[in-house]
Amino acid sequence: MNSIERIFERLIWQSRYLVVCAVIASIAVAVMVFFIATVDVVSFISGAFQFAWLPYEQRDVMRMKLIGSVVKIIDIYLLGVVMLIFGLGLYELFVSKINEAEGSEFADRLLLIRSIDDLKNRLANVVLLMLVVKFFQEALQLTYETPLELLSLAGGVLLLAGGLFLSHLKTTSKH
Repeated sequence: MNSIERIFERLIWQSRYLVVCAVIASIAVAVMVFFIATVDVVSFISGAFQFAWLPYEQRDVMRMKLIGSVVKIIDIYLLGVVMLIFGLGLYELFVSKINEAEGSEFADRLLLIRSIDDLKNRLANVVLLMLVVKFFQEALQLTYETPLELLSLAGGVLLLAGGLFLSHLKTTSKH
């Protein structure tokens, strides 16, 4: 029975390499998301050059569209970062340390993932930042006609600031 148990345990332990599928898929998605954002950047640049030749009256509308595009681009790049962190974190947790990253000061900041909780917290921080960007994007598109609408915007900003503050407190208390 002991040899069957050893074989079974070895099989279970080796099954952790299934995570490599998720790692490869996550990094592939990150590359594609970065590509999509970069295509948006090229489109933004062409629109930005058109801005200079617009009549003065049309610049306000175009300016808001361009700022909205920048916010969308930031959001898309952040999604790519989430996928990259997720893939690298899964690899480090389940497969092996990344030897290429050993000794790199950049790796110390990026790959400080020692547990699923560390990975979850890192991802939660980036997702929170994405929500802030999305809120900003939506706030740019709204028109504020009543004082209550402005007060709602201020309340939303206050809640986001509180969330970022609490996230920062949680991060700094661990270190």
